[in-house]
This record gives sequence, C-alpha cells and structure tokens, in this order.
Amino acid sequence: MNAEAGGGTPRPDELTRMTVKDFTAATAAKMPIPGGGSVAGVVGALATALGEMTLAFTRGKKKFAAHAAAHDALAVRLARARGMFSDLTADDAAGYLLYQEANRCQDETKDAKMQTALAAAINVPREMTALSISVLEALVELGANCNQYLLSDLGAAGALAEATVQLCDLNVRVNANSLPDAQAADELRQVAKRDCRRAGELRQAVDAIVAEHL
Repeated sequence: MNAEAGGGTPRPDELTRMTVKDFTAATAAKMPIPGGGSVAGVVGALATALGEMTLAFTRGKKKFAAHAAAHDALAVRLARARGMFSDLTADDAAGYLLYQEANRCQDETKDAKMQTALAAAINVPREMTALSISVLEALVELGANCNQYLLSDLGAAGALAEATVQLCDLNVRVNANSLPDAQAADELRQVAKRDCRRAGELRQAVDAIVAEHL
C-alpha cells in the first residue's frame, strides 16, 4: 500500500476470499487495492504454502523418523505464518482505508489521523518482512531433512519468500518519504535494506540445498 494512492477499494475482508482469477483482475484494475502490499501478503502466503506442501510429503516417512519432532514443530510454525500473511493482507487494505478517512477529515484531528495511517502503511510491510524471514529460516531448516522430490518446490518457496521481502522494502521506502523526521526515515530504509540482505542470504542457503540434488 502506498499511502499517497487514490481511488476506490474493496473491503479488506474480501481480499483473501477472492478466487485467483478475481484477485488478479482486481489487481489489474484502476484502483489502489489490491496493490503492492496486498500482493506481497498473498505471495508470502504462497511461499509458506509451498513450504508446507514440501513438509507434508516429508513427514511420516521412515527415512525422516528421527526428525519427526522437528517436522511437527515446523508444521505448526508454517501454518501459523500462512494465517498471519492472510491477516496482514487484509491489514494492508485496512490501512489504506485509514488513509482515505484521514484524507477526508477536515477538523483538528486530521494530522493525527494521517500519522496513524502512515504508521500502518509502514508497519504492515515491516511485519510481513519479519514473517518472511522467519519462513525462510524454516525453509532452510526443512531443507536439511526433506523429501528430495520436493526440493524444486522448496526452492520456489524460497524465491517467493525473498520476493515478499523485496516487495515490502518498496512499500516501506515509498512511505518513508512521507515521514516528517528525515533521520527516522533514513534509519527505516537502512533497516529494510539489511532485511533484504538477510533474506537474500537465506534464499541462497535454500538454493544451495536444492543445488546439491538437482
């Protein structure tokens, strides 16, 4: 979400109930939501789902019996992450509604409402970033002991999770430009940049695991 965007938007709770066809059509339409923030949430959820699929075809096999407890923990962790991505997708749209409301405000509360909307436009992608990095860490852990026939899916999950971090970085940087404190904006950009580097390192670790067998 870019807090400076304009136009209409569907309700936040509608986004995660859309079919793939309807969601992509809505993204293509001339309206701000779903936009980059909502797409980031969906991409992150898909990354997590591919990790879960890889795990589902690994758990219960005799070859990985010694890792059953670790796999059980990963299953809980990834399922929770997927649900959180869904919530954050809706949160991004809700944040845009806050911006619309603040922009229409004509009384003394306008500035405060605008700052609240701006905070939401930054905090949601920051939460998505942290969640994506956690998913990438889980993928690296899973890759050490997983079904080799699912390694291509593991690699795809890593690619999508890193892409989610990059999408979030764009949203953070575009909204950081609206912060009144230039130093705080610069610090925010630097933190987001470090997170991109970390995501890239984890993606490379996933790729290295995949490359050993493909």
